Amino acid sequence: MSKLLLASRSPRRCELLNILGLPFIIDSFDVDEFCEQPASCAVELLSLRKAEAARAKYPDYYILSADTLVSINGVSLGKPRDDGDARRMLHMLSGNTHQVYTGVTVISPEGESFTEHDCSNVTFVPITDSEIDSYIRSGEPMDKAGSYALQGRAAQWIIHMDGNPFSVIGLPLYLVRSLLLQSGYPFDNLLMKEQ
Repeated sequence: MSKLLLASRSPRRCELLNILGLPFIIDSFDVDEFCEQPASCAVELLSLRKAEAARAKYPDYYILSADTLVSINGVSLGKPRDDGDARRMLHMLSGNTHQVYTGVTVISPEGESFTEHDCSNVTFVPITDSEIDSYIRSGEPMDKAGSYALQGRAAQWIIHMDGNPFSVIGLPLYLVRSLLLQSGYPFDNLLMKEQ
């Protein structure tokens, strides 16, 4: 049976991957997340770093990893360091359109790697200072790229989105499927066994 590892500690990615009905295990690894490249390149590089770190421990598995960054006016926004950093990011996003990039990597047991990214445009309404402060007190922004979660309280600020909502949450399933198929993962055979 083909073994699949999700190299992520994100509960949101785990929930999304569960939608596909594929058996998988979870493990995650600390990697250097410093990258000065534009967000579109950085998410691919960072997802590849995560997958390579996982492959060292799980060489017989198909490895799936992802990385998400928010970008506004060419400035990449990762996870906030603290409340002040979250406040700074949310002020930048308030009343503006930004991009959310998610890179996905699959490495096969043979060591072949496949990496691509998806981009969505998200527009926020203007947000008041008191709303930002309340949101930060909730703790929700602290482990999210750009300091917000589409599937959380920040949804009330999104006036328009052009793109894939799963990508904004952190795992574009169409890209997962595509890369798994490219890697030789027996996607269709596993799904047929379930029926």
